Amino acid sequence: MVGAARDWPIRPRPDGPGATKDMTLNDFISLGLNERLCAKVAAIGHTTPTPIQLRAIPKVLEGRDVMGLAQTGTGKTLAFGLPLIQGLLKLDGRPAMGTVRALILAPTRELAKQIAESLGAITAGSPLGLTVVTGGASLNAQANRLRRGVDILVATPGRLVDLLDRRALRLDETRALVLDEADQMLDLGFIHALRRIAKHLPTRRQTLLFSATMPKLMEEVAATYLRDPVRVEAAPPGKTADKIDQFIHFTAQGDKAKVLEDYLDAHRDELALVFARTKHGAEKLMKLLASWGFAAGSIHGNKSQGQRDRALAAFRAGELRVLVATDVAARGIDIPDVRHVYNFDLPNVPENYVHRIGRTARAGKAGRAITLCAPLEMEELEAVEKALGAPIPVLAGTRWQTDRNAIAEQRRSRAGGRGGRPPQAARPAPAKQPARKPDTARPAKPAAKGQPVRSGQRPAAKPQRPPQREFSSPAELVAQLAAEAEARPKRRRRRKGA
Repeated sequence: MVGAARDWPIRPRPDGPGATKDMTLNDFISLGLNERLCAKVAAIGHTTPTPIQLRAIPKVLEGRDVMGLAQTGTGKTLAFGLPLIQGLLKLDGRPAMGTVRALILAPTRELAKQIAESLGAITAGSPLGLTVVTGGASLNAQANRLRRGVDILVATPGRLVDLLDRRALRLDETRALVLDEADQMLDLGFIHALRRIAKHLPTRRQTLLFSATMPKLMEEVAATYLRDPVRVEAAPPGKTADKIDQFIHFTAQGDKAKVLEDYLDAHRDELALVFARTKHGAEKLMKLLASWGFAAGSIHGNKSQGQRDRALAAFRAGELRVLVATDVAARGIDIPDVRHVYNFDLPNVPENYVHRIGRTARAGKAGRAITLCAPLEMEELEAVEKALGAPIPVLAGTRWQTDRNAIAEQRRSRAGGRGGRPPQAARPAPAKQPARKPDTARPAKPAAKGQPVRSGQRPAAKPQRPPQREFSSPAELVAQLAAEAEARPKRRRRRKGA
């Protein structure tokens, strides 16, 4: 990204962090960022570059494709956002109508809005235009904003495909593509949307991929969309933050709600995030906690975007102390004051455990994560511990014995008890019917006209005419015909002209 620099008068406050943190400014400046951008970063409270920022920012400034791996809450957004902003500020003029200079893709609406808020705090007062487009908002309004051209576009893949189909924007002049939380993007099935989006992008571009885990499919995506990427890691893939105290509590499925109540009751004045596996389960648990006197709310896929935004705002403001969420809806939660994370249900995808507990211990703070494990969830727990590379310390209860055959049988029984299809062995065999004797007296069904008679089928008998009545004299016949005519209903003749 080259060109004439655009004027950006940024002045740190005399009493703000930028006025006294000379060492902090030098730390960011040593990464290759200019003084005005570093002063803006210090003015909003970022004091020291994080490990992922130290490793990624210089490579992005060099124009290299980067694959960054770091835990959640370690500053990945600024790791790609700061060098992108500095490069865009060097460009002269405004973007062309309907074009995008830098595209950032995020898997969920909440994460997209969180990225836009973080970068918007940096670009405030600069000539750069930043727009976010997600589902749940007016498609026409978003299309109208994009037609004027934007410097930075933060979008979810599904809504971006909708806008591309309407020809509301062009990506042929996009200089940089960022895939944030790429592992979650693949889990949600956005690989097909990504392929459609990539067809609109120019071949010569800078591509940045950031993730907290590295599943096998991620290597294929990197090989397809990144050119000679440099890999930077702040921690091994799947590693959790060091300041998170993790524990496991073994309990029966029916006792989970009461166990959770005891934990929440011990810190009613602190923010707690509770994860459920399904949307219905999250809503049901939230209502139960609210009936017990907790200030609880929920976010999941069945909530409208307005409901989700209001719940997050109330949780961030402290009006709600407990937020029950599903994996997808909670990916964009970035609230430093969350001290406790509870896994009411273990995730189906082991990597989601890392993202769940990463909602606490953010911005260098400490946090605690407790997982409630029922007997039927031992397979999920073993998968999580395998991804972590170490067992989770036991806080209470005794580790369940893993009997895979028994677990499978209990799951089938539970599915049948909920109205699902019962196990095959439990279905009674139908009673054997005695063989039916052929009914010789019963006439066979006549074949349709023009259809051949099937083998073994008797030809249909011709219908018999009723026997004719014999009359002794013509006078008797005339009298019979007259009687039949008298018995028929008489039709009234219409008069002419009526």
